[in-house]
Amino acid sequence: MSESHTRPGSARATVTVFASPASWIESDAVAQCEQVAAFDGMIHVAAMPDLHPGKGAPIGAAMASTVLYPFLVGSDIGCGIAVFPIGLKRAVPEKLAARFPDLDRALDPERDADDPAWAVVDGDIPAGHLDGLGTVGRGNHFVELARVETVLEPDHAARLGLTAGDLVLIVHSGSRGLGERILRAHTALHGAGPAPDPAAYLAAHDDAVRWGSLNRRLMAARVAHALGAEPTEPIVDQCHNLVELRDGAYLHRKGAAPGDGRDVLIAGTRGTRSYLVAAHAGPAANHSVAHGAGRKMSRADALRRGRAKHTVDELRRTPVGSLVVCGDRQLLFEEAPTAYKRIEQVIGDLVAHDLATPVATTVPLVTYKTADLGTAPTRDRRDHRRKRGRA
Repeated sequence: MSESHTRPGSARATVTVFASPASWIESDAVAQCEQVAAFDGMIHVAAMPDLHPGKGAPIGAAMASTVLYPFLVGSDIGCGIAVFPIGLKRAVPEKLAARFPDLDRALDPERDADDPAWAVVDGDIPAGHLDGLGTVGRGNHFVELARVETVLEPDHAARLGLTAGDLVLIVHSGSRGLGERILRAHTALHGAGPAPDPAAYLAAHDDAVRWGSLNRRLMAARVAHALGAEPTEPIVDQCHNLVELRDGAYLHRKGAAPGDGRDVLIAGTRGTRSYLVAAHAGPAANHSVAHGAGRKMSRADALRRGRAKHTVDELRRTPVGSLVVCGDRQLLFEEAPTAYKRIEQVIGDLVAHDLATPVATTVPLVTYKTADLGTAPTRDRRDHRRKRGRA
C-alpha cells in the first residue's frame, strides 16, 4: 500500500509513497519529501519506489507546486534514458567491448568535422554549448548494448519494432555542464529559493532538455558507427530531470520519468535486467513513474563494502555474463549492482499501484561507464589526456 501524509496545518500539500512494505525506502528520503511538502506553494509530492535521498531534495520524486523551484530539478537538467535499435550480425561481448569509442572525449566541430555521428544533428546545438558534447559523464550514467530478453506484451512491443533477441543501445545521460551552469546561476543569487523569473529559467531549462536528448543521439551514433552498424532513431527517449507546466502548476521531476501514456525504459543495473514499460500513471502519482532501480547504498558505503567483497576483475564481469567498460576503479565499486535496489521490486510496486505495464525486459551485454584507456585506440588515448580537464 502507498502511504499518504498531509502536512500539519495544510489541506493541500501531501506526500504519497508508491511502494509496498517489502520495498526498501530510507526514512531520510521520506523526510526529504516531507521537507519539500513544506515549501511555499507545494501541492503534492509523489514518491516512486526507487526513492532515495539526494543532496537536499529527494531523488525518485515528482513534485507539483504553484511555485517554480530550480533546486528541485537539480543540476543535470534533461537527464534521461533513450533506447535505440541496433543491427549487428553477431554480439560477442568480449569483441564489442573493445570497440566502444572513448565517450569521455568530447566531439569538437573542427577537429572531428568528419565524424559521421554529426549526421544526427539537425540544426544548431542548443545554447551553443559544445563542452562535453557526445560524452556520457560520470555517476550512474552509462551507454549499454543490451539484448531484448523477454517480451511480455507482444502487440505493444511489435508497435515499437521489438522482438525477443533484438539488440538495442540504452543511453542514460543528461546535459553535462550546461544544466550545472543554469542551476549555479540561479543558486548564486537565490539559493534553494524559487525562480524570480520562471519564463527566463524555463527558456534556459528547455535548451538543456533539448541538449540532453541530442547528446544521447550523438553517443548512440558514435557507438553504432564504432560497432559497424548504422545509427537509428530512438524508439524511447524520456527525460527524468525536468519541470513542466501541467494543470496550472509546475511539475518538478527529479529522477522520475513521465508516466502519462508514454513508453519508458526503467533501468536496472549493469548486472541485472532493465524493463521497458508502458506508463499510465494518473494525478495521484503526479503522472510519473520510477526511472531506475534506485540506490540503496551511498557511494561511500558501496565503495567500502565492495572493496571488502569484490576484486576489480570480478566487477568487470557481471552475474549475467556481461562486460563493464570502466577505467575508473572507484566508480566500478560505487556503481556495483549490489549498491542498488532490486529492479523487480520497483517494477512490482509500479504494477501493484497501476502506474505501469511491463512490455519487455532487456539484459546487458556491454555496459560503458568511462573509458578504459589501457584498451582505447591510440588517438583517443592521446586526445583524452589533452582534453581530460575540459570535458
